[in-house]
Amino acid sequence: MQTILGSGGIMGIELAKSLKTFTSDIRLVSRNPQKVNKSDELMKADLLQADNAMKAVEGSSVVYVTVGFPYDTKIWQEYWPKFMTNVIEACKAHSARLVFFDNVYMYDRNHLDKMTEKTPVNPSSRKGEVRAKIARMIMDEAEKGRLTALIARSADFYGPGIEKNSGLTEMIFKPLSNGKKANWMCSVNYRHSFSYTPDLGKATAILGNTDDAYNDIWHLPTAPDPPTGKEWIEMIANEMGAEAKYQVLPKFMMGIIGLFMPIMKELAEMAYQFDRDYIFDSSKFEKRFDYTPAEYQEGIREVVERDYR
Repeated sequence: MQTILGSGGIMGIELAKSLKTFTSDIRLVSRNPQKVNKSDELMKADLLQADNAMKAVEGSSVVYVTVGFPYDTKIWQEYWPKFMTNVIEACKAHSARLVFFDNVYMYDRNHLDKMTEKTPVNPSSRKGEVRAKIARMIMDEAEKGRLTALIARSADFYGPGIEKNSGLTEMIFKPLSNGKKANWMCSVNYRHSFSYTPDLGKATAILGNTDDAYNDIWHLPTAPDPPTGKEWIEMIANEMGAEAKYQVLPKFMMGIIGLFMPIMKELAEMAYQFDRDYIFDSSKFEKRFDYTPAEYQEGIREVVERDYR
């Protein structure tokens, strides 16, 4: 049995599709799980409760974490350590391997122009501090030999079927599809990597089913040479047959708007990811598994074809 904790989001869905290559015994766990494959086993659980997490992991050989809590710093500070403690203890109790789908919030802001698995961990946001803490919890247990685990990291992501939780969806795809201006933060002149969700699902499944991939950190496959913000807008607009109109939101304005719109306040502390080049290197995975990620134009075309035609 291979189990996905937090199966309802786009990453849980893409991962469930890809796991069919390796097993027909897949358990999907969330508050309201829904089948992705006909043979999926569904389990309702509140994973913030230790007994629920223990039951969800029972009988699993591999456990994948694709949980996404509300984008609120206070919730992250409270929920993530509690959740991760429950999952780690459950995996240890049931001798299950752990695969954690992670982001890059913990990386030093001065090293975002070439992010590798060796990039210094030095978070400059409260959300980044949370991510650094829970990643350390996992790797500490792995280094002590008490847990078999790996961390699979992604850049900001995009892909077909995303209803929320994607910057490109909210900033560009949706506005342009509605005849409105696209949005970008800080400056459109810096390059910005985005990982394609079908690639992320396939790669996470590969890692989870590769014995020697464990007790390590991996960057998931992401196309090299990313476009600038302006180029992203132009490429998406061109594919949609829309005019590449856009507006840039300065960081100080995000803070002001955040007084009335809480999500903007939450995004403001992450604005540093848009005031410099943000380039994600996944060559370690690509070389190890002979994998070529989707080109950006290919990914954009698929999103537009599936979601906006």
